[in-house]
Amino acid sequence: MAKKVVATLRDREAKGLAKVIVTVKSPKTGAYTFREEIVPVDNVKDVIAKYK
Repeated sequence: MAKKVVATLRDREAKGLAKVIVTVKSPKTGAYTFREEIVPVDNVKDVIAKYK
């Protein structure tokens, strides 16, 4: 079930972008979900900290 994100991140404009995938646990059900974001490389740590 891999997505073709690699092809969209190959543009010259997208060299400074990274795909961040974070697992988030639901407080109601206890189930895990995945959050995906494409962010600038400089903001990766901020996005990860947002979900903790």
